[in-house]
Amino acid sequence: MKIALVVDDEPLIRRKVSELLENYGFDQIIEAENGQEALLLAVTHKPVLIVMDVTMPVMNGINAAKKIGIEAPAPIVLLTGNTDAQTISEARDAGVMSYLVKPFRDEQLYPAVELAMHQYMAVSSLQDQVSKLEETLETRKLVDKAKGVLMGTGLSEPEAYRKMQKLAMSKRKTLKQVAEAILMMAD
Repeated sequence: MKIALVVDDEPLIRRKVSELLENYGFDQIIEAENGQEALLLAVTHKPVLIVMDVTMPVMNGINAAKKIGIEAPAPIVLLTGNTDAQTISEARDAGVMSYLVKPFRDEQLYPAVELAMHQYMAVSSLQDQVSKLEETLETRKLVDKAKGVLMGTGLSEPEAYRKMQKLAMSKRKTLKQVAEAILMMAD
């Protein structure tokens, strides 16, 4: 289910954006009137897109974007009348993927939404790749240390590695788990 969250303290703008998003194929549109409410709804409903005003009571859009980025990440399109460099910089630092200046025309929202969702997916994919590479590197370091321990008992490097592989297969453990066990026993 494609859920979008529309956040603006002006009901007419919320309604306009909601109608446009429905036309773009979103199944459910949730509305909020301030950043704090947006944060709660984002955590609860996990929307695939958030369109949010900057200037709102209780919590502004930029602060809400920062918190949403931590607690319920989603692509965020900011709506604002502010075009100053500081607001743009703060929005960028908060993880905002697209920025639309009010008043906007209906046809301007679609490209902002598409770009935000595409950028979010690209960044998420890169973050996943980085996490996997970090995990692979950590495993490699542990395996090398464990091979060193086994080599200290007189085994050659290929023999130590093969022994670890056999242990992993027979115990149905990962090579990383076998390396960690060897290192714990060595301490």
